[in-house]
Amino acid sequence: MLSTTTHAHPGAPPSRATGIRQELSEDEDPWAKTFAADVAGLKSEGISYQDSADFLRALVRKGTLRFTDIRDDPERFFLAHRLLARLAPEHGPGFWIRFTVQFNLFAGTVVALGGPAQLAELEAIQRAGQLGCFCLTEKLAGVNSGLVVNTVAEWDPRRAEFVIHSPHEGATKNWISQGLTAEKAVVIADLSVGGTRLGPHGFLIDMVNPATGRPAPGIVTGDMGRKTTGNDLDNAWVRFDRLRVPRAALLNRYGSVIGDEYVPAMAGIRTMDMIGQRLFTGRVAVAQAALGFARRLLDTTRAYSDAKQCTMRGEASPALSDVPQLHALYEEGGAALDKMDGFVAACELELRRCLVANKIPPPSLTQAIAVSKIRAVEFAIEFCFQLKQEVGSYALMDGTGFGHTDFLQCCKFAEGDSRILSQKLSRDAFGEFTKKMKSGGGAAGAGGALLAAGWSKREVELCEKIHGVVAAETAGGADKTRAWDAAWRDVYALAAAICDRVMGEWCGPSPTVTGVTGGAAAAAGVGAAITARCAKM
Repeated sequence: MLSTTTHAHPGAPPSRATGIRQELSEDEDPWAKTFAADVAGLKSEGISYQDSADFLRALVRKGTLRFTDIRDDPERFFLAHRLLARLAPEHGPGFWIRFTVQFNLFAGTVVALGGPAQLAELEAIQRAGQLGCFCLTEKLAGVNSGLVVNTVAEWDPRRAEFVIHSPHEGATKNWISQGLTAEKAVVIADLSVGGTRLGPHGFLIDMVNPATGRPAPGIVTGDMGRKTTGNDLDNAWVRFDRLRVPRAALLNRYGSVIGDEYVPAMAGIRTMDMIGQRLFTGRVAVAQAALGFARRLLDTTRAYSDAKQCTMRGEASPALSDVPQLHALYEEGGAALDKMDGFVAACELELRRCLVANKIPPPSLTQAIAVSKIRAVEFAIEFCFQLKQEVGSYALMDGTGFGHTDFLQCCKFAEGDSRILSQKLSRDAFGEFTKKMKSGGGAAGAGGALLAAGWSKREVELCEKIHGVVAAETAGGADKTRAWDAAWRDVYALAAAICDRVMGEWCGPSPTVTGVTGGAAAAAGVGAAITARCAKM
């Protein structure tokens, strides 16, 4: 794996923030060796999800990675995720997801939103080796719905408690990883105090009654069912039936209920923005995991084909690896992985600076992180698929890693579905385009201003095209949603163009991987094929 010290974004500050140490390569880092030894006994076959949960409990108690490292030593936080991702071709996605839910979504949210007493409780949770889950997604607000919360939390002034409730079936929390084994949970619910809605807030609650070990009264859970991979991970649906929790359950770093009134702790900071911080760290971790999976699959497959004799080649180059299309796939795929690794590493470095400084990432970084997640995952899916096509029956064998490529499917919708991220990229860009139009000069003036600001010609052309479609649809009576949907192909093409520009700004033009199945997309390479696919789907 690459060291992450050499891929800084152009214009990044030359000095590192406090808490960001000079890095060794991952294989030389003493802490990495310790963590790798901690997880060396990981198993995924022939075990229950309870067994997997117990393995994580032991890892949590040992404390090699602290819950607070996401704030105090984010380098270790990301490194731990990469080290675990190396094991995914062998073990599938289950434990990696379990781990990131525990350390990023659950503990990371408490670190970001919790007050002093809640941070002290988090330390106690780690000492006890307890597990937590993160209850955000819902049946009618899943990965394709954006960040929508229907679960409610109402302040009851008579009993000085919050009442957390799923008002309808669609508000049931859905696909909650670790939801059947966790003792604790962070629940995201729409807070109301005195009849005033205050938006999504986080609550730290007990999933089980500490006295009985059974589900807490007011919480109903069920198993989502067997999956194609990762069955060592429990995924639950969770419904709240007027669950009562104390005042102290509200994560209160940025706001709390004092008396019977909600009092913000800091002006200008929305709790939901800080919840989103966990999505930023998660997107970088997911992007690196997808690339780590692809690299591991590349390495093990190449080791096999290097040793595999290919009689048709004769004596000059008898190895399967010397077949020209496979050789090209290895060489170009490796180069593209290096490039993508460098881009994601640059995003990680800038995000770590923000984490250590306790700052919300600037829009340019959040955009780059979204691009890194989209492109890293799509590249890994495309590359692993091409690799599978070229190595024959080896790809069918158990233990080769190809049986766990649905790990990449998990990466695609984790921490912000790639389609939703693409939609947001395009909506933001189109919003900027229309804003420039309204300020004077029309489409031509807007295009000129945005080209001068660094946009590509392709982005401007697609914004103009989308504007034309939306205008025609609304003139015909369509509402804004239907008008936007009518231009969906151009919307995804715009997102792809934005990804191209952002990657170029951060690390130069992307290398391509020559396809081997013929056709225009193959000739253009995997990078272009991904762009074309996003535009057409």
